[in-house]
Amino acid sequence: MYGYIGKLLFVDLTNRTYEVRELDEKTARDYVGGPSLGAKILFDEMPAHTDVFAPESMLGFVSGPTNGTGALMGGRYTVVSKSPVTGGWNDANSGGNFGPILRKSGYDAVFFKGISDKPVYVFIDDGKVEFRDASALWGLTTVETEEAIKKELNDKNLGIALIGPAGERLSNMAAIMNDSHRAAARGGTGAVMGSKKLKALVCRGNHKIEIKDRARLVELNKETVNWEKSAVAPVFELFTNYGTGGTYESGIYSGDTSVKNWAGTHLDLTDEQIKALTSPAMDKLYKKKKFACNACPVGCGAIYDVVGKRWPHEDTGRPEYETLGMFGSQMLNSDAEAVNHCNWLANQYGFDTIALGGTIAWLMECYNNGLFTIDELDGIDLKWGSAEAIVAMTQRVCDFKGIGAILAQGSRAAARHFNRGFESLVTASGIEIPQHDPRWSPGLSRTYQFDPTPGRHVKGGLSIHYGNNPPEVKYDYSDTGKRDLDGVINQEIINAAGFCMMADFGLPPGCHVKYLEAIAGFTYNEEDTNKLGIRSYTIRHAFNLREGFRRKDFDISDRIIGKPPLKEGPTAGITVDDVKLADNFFKELGWDLETAVPPKAVLESVGGLEAVIKALY
Repeated sequence: MYGYIGKLLFVDLTNRTYEVRELDEKTARDYVGGPSLGAKILFDEMPAHTDVFAPESMLGFVSGPTNGTGALMGGRYTVVSKSPVTGGWNDANSGGNFGPILRKSGYDAVFFKGISDKPVYVFIDDGKVEFRDASALWGLTTVETEEAIKKELNDKNLGIALIGPAGERLSNMAAIMNDSHRAAARGGTGAVMGSKKLKALVCRGNHKIEIKDRARLVELNKETVNWEKSAVAPVFELFTNYGTGGTYESGIYSGDTSVKNWAGTHLDLTDEQIKALTSPAMDKLYKKKKFACNACPVGCGAIYDVVGKRWPHEDTGRPEYETLGMFGSQMLNSDAEAVNHCNWLANQYGFDTIALGGTIAWLMECYNNGLFTIDELDGIDLKWGSAEAIVAMTQRVCDFKGIGAILAQGSRAAARHFNRGFESLVTASGIEIPQHDPRWSPGLSRTYQFDPTPGRHVKGGLSIHYGNNPPEVKYDYSDTGKRDLDGVINQEIINAAGFCMMADFGLPPGCHVKYLEAIAGFTYNEEDTNKLGIRSYTIRHAFNLREGFRRKDFDISDRIIGKPPLKEGPTAGITVDDVKLADNFFKELGWDLETAVPPKAVLESVGGLEAVIKALY
């Protein structure tokens, strides 16, 4: 089969056994890879209502068919599981080099179930599977673990996906890390891995992927390079020079980026405070070298040497836009050293910076509103903008000490524990909202609330870019369904293929499907393409439906949709009609508006959803 290794590995950690299965061509064509293929496998293999930490609960590492082929921007793999935060479907993806190396090791995907009796890491060596004792690695940070495994196996070029102490301690904010600073972070993926006593998945190998039309693949790469240097040159140059942090300043002034736990505006900060955390400003002080994920012409990453008096670090990843917003403007903080240190801590301990920053910002607001005493905060005076207090509280969470052990489960869990601060939560189904504001780009309210993995800005719909439209367009809720669904279809295929989210602008329109045709030999007409994206969204959504979730069970905090609206700033007076946006979307899909359940006839028309029909009907 072209474009695939053609093998899936299923590992039982309880018995330390494994099974190799063939990936059939129809499944590959219908589900492609990434979160789509992962959802298909977990829907088929994992019993409904399985507890997230039970032996029967599954965790999957799924490549995309672009991984390891040389297709530009095709370097991302996906982790799939149930979420300990929502109790429903979860997928999170990461870049770096792990996805392509997973394929070179001999498998398109690896799925785990069971629980090991002691810490273990699984080593796939060119198709061979080994279970190795990880007792000496348990408790180590992510970088310490990477270094120890590379030393043990005498190989610096391994692909390693692993957890830090956050995952070991089952934090709802735990990420799965690779390449020291790349993370499949959201929804508690690392906690699922930790519950299985699985410290790492380690891969190497020399398996080759046979491409259907190598010449066409090369041609598409040339088209992509020309597109990036011409049609989207300003955007390409921004990201290649400064990474995602290059949008931090404009995001604050436009109203896209959070200020003061989503309750403030740029007027709460000075121009100097905003500029201090931009990538251009920090690059001048700290940048050591550029970092690019596998087969990426953009290279939006960078490695810093932070030379400071308080929190110096060598070879640390440059903070992404999301991290800058979460530990910067979100907390009225403008201290670059503090943000870099919090980013370093999150990477070392294996935390999702969005959830971690959002949780500390929630506590900061509660504390400044008098809901907590300084004694309850273990003596940390968590005032707005206090760099030392932000770092101290971040360290407290990383150490799971005092209030940090409670915060490690996320803001909603902490509010429930203390039975206070609910009005300051900014979440979608318990997932902390990322750094893009629906009051600026209203379509995000539907994506955040009703994507099968809530609270994600990397999912499809009326995208972040929609916020650049004039008010008469972006705040017109009368006819958004088709555009919303078109965005879902596009992004579902991008994610399933293993492309970076930046392929949304970094590839010529429709080029992601052309890449699939060149690599795997699949042909998709317009109808096929639409069904491919809808099928991917539907299988993920169906996982939640089978768990008993319906439309009413997916919530979003009032604050983030302007209830009540802000009184000043660029989004003053805005209240998003989130109900209308969702109605439009589900109507376009042909689903029941009250329950968000697809009718049987709709499922049959999409095709490839027989298991879903059987489960629901």
